[in-house]
Amino acid sequence: MGRQVLLDALRPTRIVGSDGEQHALPDGIGVEDGDALVVATSGTSGQPKGVVLTHDAIAASAEATSERLHIDPARHAWMACLPLAHIGGLAVVTRSIVTGTPVVVLPGFEAETVESAGRSGMVSHVSLVMTALQRLDPSVFTCVLLGGSRVPDALPSNVVATYGMTETGSGVVYDGWPLEGVEVSFRALPRADGGGEASTDRRPDAEGEILIRAPMLLRCYRDGDDGRVVGPDGRRDWFATGDAGRLDVEGKLVVSGRIDDVITTGAEKIWPDVIERILVTHPGVAEVAVWKRPDREWGERVVAWVVPTDDGPTLDELRQMVTDVIAPWAAPKELVLVDDLPRSAAGKVRRRALDA
Repeated sequence: MGRQVLLDALRPTRIVGSDGEQHALPDGIGVEDGDALVVATSGTSGQPKGVVLTHDAIAASAEATSERLHIDPARHAWMACLPLAHIGGLAVVTRSIVTGTPVVVLPGFEAETVESAGRSGMVSHVSLVMTALQRLDPSVFTCVLLGGSRVPDALPSNVVATYGMTETGSGVVYDGWPLEGVEVSFRALPRADGGGEASTDRRPDAEGEILIRAPMLLRCYRDGDDGRVVGPDGRRDWFATGDAGRLDVEGKLVVSGRIDDVITTGAEKIWPDVIERILVTHPGVAEVAVWKRPDREWGERVVAWVVPTDDGPTLDELRQMVTDVIAPWAAPKELVLVDDLPRSAAGKVRRRALDA
């Protein structure tokens, strides 16, 4: 992410140079009393935004997380090894400050160092993304918080899949269940013309845009927009996540993916995350990202970008896997083999850069 892009999103009043000197910026804007942090969103699906989080929001996030994980500052210690410029890494540090839990901060992720710290008992808890988790033995930790995109269905018992974003001050739903004080609801998915009304439909498998109401929400973006929308109860204190999801038969949240990422082929809508979770189980697939290309007949077609193992997959094999679980129209029509996938600093795949 470019320096000027970040400055435009965060709009600081001054910056500190590499020489330690502070330099005033004429177009910067200040913060209000109670504001603690301004954190940039990842910008994987567009321009990043500056998110303003208050001290109260940070404390609420730290306390709810620690309560759910039964954190004991006398027995536990966190490790921060994800980029501190993103909420997934920074929340580990703020959580430790609020609760008084020890924390070890690394300059970056190095699998051997992280695993060694867990194995030695130096740290008990760590927050990772999927690419990092795959490079170490998670059993050496008491608990691993797993964030980012495309979390697999099967995880070790000590790994907790989290759902959240910069605007929610880190994860607010753990293994499908909201943290204390967090409410989840839905509104109808936008139509092609941008329409869509709030929905109270909470039946299993009734899909809609995920709405969050919680004390750890952002105060506003740096442009002044608070991100709040009117929810199914008529109150304008819900945050519209931009993600589609549903409740399963147990009442747990299942996230389908970013609404902006949906692939429309013919009259069918396909969520890339759902297809990725199927394809990654193929033994010839080390990593996979699903995105789209224009199609003269169907409008858009599903394309799979795959980092293969020694015995890579064939397109027919991948198509059959998706057909068996969903339907033929959801199966990829094209396979692209690559050496790696473009990712953000936080480890999220940048789908829009796949075809660059």
